[in-house]
Amino acid sequence: LTSGLVAAMPRKNVGLRGLKEQQAKKAQLAARGDQMEETEISKIKEQLAHFKTKLQDFAVKHKNDIKQNPLFRRDFQAMCSQIGVDPLASNKGFWSQLLGVGDFYYTLGVQIVEICLATRDTNGGLMDIVELHTRLSKRRAKTLQEISIDDIERAIKKLRQLGNGFDVIVVGSRKLVRSVPMEFNLDHSALFNLAEESSYVTVPAVMAALKWTQERATTTLANMVKEGIAWVDTQDGDTQYWFPGLLNLT
Repeated sequence: LTSGLVAAMPRKNVGLRGLKEQQAKKAQLAARGDQMEETEISKIKEQLAHFKTKLQDFAVKHKNDIKQNPLFRRDFQAMCSQIGVDPLASNKGFWSQLLGVGDFYYTLGVQIVEICLATRDTNGGLMDIVELHTRLSKRRAKTLQEISIDDIERAIKKLRQLGNGFDVIVVGSRKLVRSVPMEFNLDHSALFNLAEESSYVTVPAVMAALKWTQERATTTLANMVKEGIAWVDTQDGDTQYWFPGLLNLT
């Protein structure tokens, strides 16, 4: 029995030693992995810093193009977004001083708000983004600084962060700018898509096209009338619900 215990002890020591060696190897591998990860992160940071320097050189060289050419400005924004830079977002910081257009979207946003509020009585708080672009271009003609649909969408995106009801919604092939503090749901979108061609709907037409109950159709339309987005016309038989934002009023 004693000899058996003595014979077993070396095997136990070997097992403990092997376990410790495995743990040491795992620790070495983990350390090596951390080192490789740090090296990769360092390389990525260097690449981003290099790219940012090149981007700054590019911005200096093409400063006027960025300020005046909306397509050039859009492509420049796309390049900047790759490294998390938003050069036209505010009037503070290196990029705004470099380009001289730090408050570009702030100014554009204010103009969008003013136009949307001034026309709300005629369009119910919904305006085709092409019409808005036309109105903005006329208003900004004296500045000699062209804008694009992309500029308008970026400005509205920043307005949306303020929670003031501004947004861009898609109706079929069109984009509409919403300036009323109303949450749009799938029912609202379905009605807009149905009314895209004629600019109006009737309850029977909604029930037939969308397979809705009368209660669902009347409740949704009544809500949109309450918000001023839809107008009621009762002159020709069935009550017609018009969406002035879908009309071409320009």
